[in-house]
Amino acid sequence: MKKGHLIKSVDPGSIAEEMELEPGDVLLTIDGDEIEDIFDYEYKINSEEITLLVRKKNGEEWELDIVNEYQDLGITFENGLMSDYRSCRNKCIFCFIDQMPPGMRETLYFKDDDSRLSFLQGNYITLTNMKDKDIERIIRFKLAPINISVQTTNPELRCKMLHNRFAGEALQKIDRLYEADIPMNGQIVLCRGVNDGAELDRSIHDLTKYIPAMQSVSVVPVGLSKYRDGLYPLEPFTPEQLGDTIDLIEKWQKKIYAEHGIHFIHASDEFYMGAGRPLPEADRYDGYIQLENGVGMIRLMEEEIAEALEQLHPGEAGEVCPEEISIATGRLAAPYIEQYVERVCRQFPGKKVHVYAIRNDFFGERITVAGLITAKDLIAQLKEQPLGSRLLLPSAMFRSGEETFLDDLTRTDVQNALQVPVDIVKSSGRDFVEAILAPVKEESSRHGEYEPDPEEFAAQMDDNWQEEDLDGVQVYAYEPEDLD
Repeated sequence: MKKGHLIKSVDPGSIAEEMELEPGDVLLTIDGDEIEDIFDYEYKINSEEITLLVRKKNGEEWELDIVNEYQDLGITFENGLMSDYRSCRNKCIFCFIDQMPPGMRETLYFKDDDSRLSFLQGNYITLTNMKDKDIERIIRFKLAPINISVQTTNPELRCKMLHNRFAGEALQKIDRLYEADIPMNGQIVLCRGVNDGAELDRSIHDLTKYIPAMQSVSVVPVGLSKYRDGLYPLEPFTPEQLGDTIDLIEKWQKKIYAEHGIHFIHASDEFYMGAGRPLPEADRYDGYIQLENGVGMIRLMEEEIAEALEQLHPGEAGEVCPEEISIATGRLAAPYIEQYVERVCRQFPGKKVHVYAIRNDFFGERITVAGLITAKDLIAQLKEQPLGSRLLLPSAMFRSGEETFLDDLTRTDVQNALQVPVDIVKSSGRDFVEAILAPVKEESSRHGEYEPDPEEFAAQMDDNWQEEDLDGVQVYAYEPEDLD
C-alpha cells in the first residue's frame, strides 16, 4: 500500500473542500507520481490541470481531475515538509541552541538546516548539508527566495565558524543559485573579533557580485546567553564597536545604492539601539525585506503608529475608557515603547500606562529582546507591581500561533499568577495603538481583574520607578534593580 501524505486540514472555500477532501484523507499521487516532499507537491500543483489519487478515511481511493489554474488547493498536511526534517550538521560558534539550559522541551533543541524550510518559513540555511540534487531541484522548481546563513565569504573562516570542514566550499552553491537567477537573501551573525571589521568588509564586497539575485543581506549581533560553559569564547560588542559596524555598513549602503538602486546590506535594529544611534529613514530598508531578522521593526512600528493615530481621532475611535494598564517588553525596546505610549496618551487622554522593562534572568542579562522573555521572569518581576486592569504582552513572547512561553507556561498561568488579564498584542503599530485604546472588557473579571486604589498604588511606588513627564504626558517606566 502506498504511504502517501496525511491531510491535517482543508481551507474553507478552497478547491480541496469543493472536491470533498477532509482531514484524515491521504494524498497518494499527483499525475501518477508519488510525492517526495513539499518541493514535489508545490511543483506539481503549479499546473492548469492535475489528477489527484486520494485514499479516503474509509479506505476508498478517489481519482480527482482538477482544473485549478495554478491555484493553491487549500490543503495543509500533517507533516509540513511531507518528509523528515533535516537537522544541522554544524557546530557553529554562535549557535543559540547550544546556549540553552537543560530541561526545556525537546523541540527547542532541534537544529534545522533544511532548504525546504527556507522556502516555506523563511528559515536561514548554511548550505552545508545540501547535495547537488537539492540545488538542482530548487532551480528546476524555481523555489524562492532561498535564505542563506552566510556568516563570512572567507572559506577558511567559515569552516572555523561553522566547525565544518565543508562549510567553505558550500559557498559555491550560491554561485549556482545566482547563475540560475534564484532570488536569495543573506544573513551574517556578527561575532566580535571573528567576522567583524575587515572580514565583514570583505564579505559585503564579495556578496555584492550576486546582486540582483541576492536581494538583501542582514547583519545581526550574536546573542550570548549565560549558558556558554565549554563554548567558543565570545564577548558582546561595546557601543563603540556597534557604532563602527554601523559606519561600515552605511558606507557600503551609499556605494551600493549609487550602483544598483538598493541599499542591500542592513544592520539590525539592535546595532542602532545598542550604539545609541538614530534609526535609518524608512526608505533605507528597501521595503523592509529583512524584517524577520529584526531589521527595521522599530522604524516600521513608528510609521504604523503614526498612520494609525492620523486615522483615529477622539470620538471617532469609539469610546476610550479611562483606564490604568501596563505593558511589559524587553529592555532593548522599552525606551521606544515609552515614546509610543506617550504619543497615544497625548492624543487619547485618560489612559495611564506603565511600561516595564523585563530583565532576562533566565538566559542572562545580555539577552534583551522581548522574544526570549520567559513567563517565570515576567511573574517574578511583575508580581509586586501595579498592573492596572490589563497587561499587554507582545506576540513575540509566545510560541507562534499559540499562547505558550519558552518555559512552557501559558498566558493563563501568567494571568493566574499576576491576577490580571493578559492581552497578546500583534506586531503592527496599529495593533499596538488599538490594544492600548481597547475599552475594558466585561469578561475581564473572569480572569481575576483587579484595580488597586490610588493610595495602594502610591504606596507601591519604589526607587525602581521613574515618573517621566514626556511633553506633558505622564508615563511610568519601571527598571528592575541591578541592570548594570
